[in-house]
Amino acid sequence: MGSFQIEGGHRLKGDIIPQGAKNEALQILCAVLLTDEKVTISNIPDIVDVNKLIGLLKKMGVKVTNPEKGKYTFNADAVDLDYLDTFEYKNIAKQLRGSVMLVGPMLSKYGKGSIPRPGGDKIGRRRLDTHFEGLIQLGAQFNYNKEDYFYTVTANQLEGQDLLLEEASVTGTANIVMAAVLAKGTTTIYNAACEPYLQQLCKMLNRMGGKISGVGSNLLTIEGVDSLSGTTHKVLPDMVEIGSWIGLAAMTQSEITIKNVSWDDLGQIPNVFSKLGIQLERQGDDIYIPVHKNGYEIQSYIDGSILTVSDAPWPGFTPDLLSIILVVATQARGSVLVHQKMFESRLFFVDKLIDMGAKIILCDPHRATVIGHDFKSQLKSTVMTSPDIRAGISLLIAALSAKGISTIHNIEQIDRGYEDIEKRLTAIGAKIKRLET
Repeated sequence: MGSFQIEGGHRLKGDIIPQGAKNEALQILCAVLLTDEKVTISNIPDIVDVNKLIGLLKKMGVKVTNPEKGKYTFNADAVDLDYLDTFEYKNIAKQLRGSVMLVGPMLSKYGKGSIPRPGGDKIGRRRLDTHFEGLIQLGAQFNYNKEDYFYTVTANQLEGQDLLLEEASVTGTANIVMAAVLAKGTTTIYNAACEPYLQQLCKMLNRMGGKISGVGSNLLTIEGVDSLSGTTHKVLPDMVEIGSWIGLAAMTQSEITIKNVSWDDLGQIPNVFSKLGIQLERQGDDIYIPVHKNGYEIQSYIDGSILTVSDAPWPGFTPDLLSIILVVATQARGSVLVHQKMFESRLFFVDKLIDMGAKIILCDPHRATVIGHDFKSQLKSTVMTSPDIRAGISLLIAALSAKGISTIHNIEQIDRGYEDIEKRLTAIGAKIKRLET
């Protein structure tokens, strides 16, 4: 298990380039199974979750080349269907939440998709009903082996249907889209997720010969086609990492420029940070955050009531940034209520921030009230363990702003979602050491 040793209290300065989007990359990588032709993808982040999925595709028989950093070519013309029944497949796939999106393309292209109950962050229940209910309505036969938690769907030919999703699940929508693109007839998906990364998937499939309309809305129409061709695709910058660096700049009172952020795909992110009093300047496609010498003040609502920051399906605020918002608020002027609606365990890391001196009231598993210090009381260094990706980066930001030397254990969780993080932050002045134990 690795650890980070962080010397906090230093101001940072410089440019940082966001990595490719983790959540988009996982969808796009699964989509390469839909064609026998070559698919070239660039700006793929070099992170644990993505690398595990690429390794799994190789073991499934996909030919993979890596001509340069962040760029891969995939050719899925000889997929080994028998591998899906092996212990090795089950063992690798269950370690990765994104592996669930292999089911839709495998079912659509080869008539069979199998997946063990996937792992990922321990942030609460993350059910798969939306995925499989949609595939069943398209004509799949479903089987769940309770002994080894193994899901299997099979179909001779999927048939287009009118679907109304119970929830606007991003991965569920992606799975159903990838299944429907090769189905017979027309499929409509109402209450579809419409995040930029899902839009990217649909645009890529259309370049491959798919017929998907309504991209960017919550009503998708998919006319099934017989086959898809190869294509090239570039992954968007990671909006969650961009939000993380905004929070880092504010907490450490640093001057940072985040380069090439694809501003138009950031949705509510700049607006929500602005409500916390953080100054953001748009410079072309960059975000410039000046030094907040006098701190930052949380806005109240027009009637004077406390600001609430909550998550919602796109174009609402992404749940992956609520942990960052919570940490940033600990040094703000004023108070904020953070309402995490989706996952009942994601706020449980606040005890570590309280140990560092933060004023946080955990109201219940979904809500926390933060009373900011206004930089009059610096967070104290401590020893802590990262419970998941987003809490991990939040604790790292807290440690970088704290007085003294902190240690974060279980940094493999952070490595799952952030590429070369200590090197990139050291380049702008952070004091971080990686300790292998």
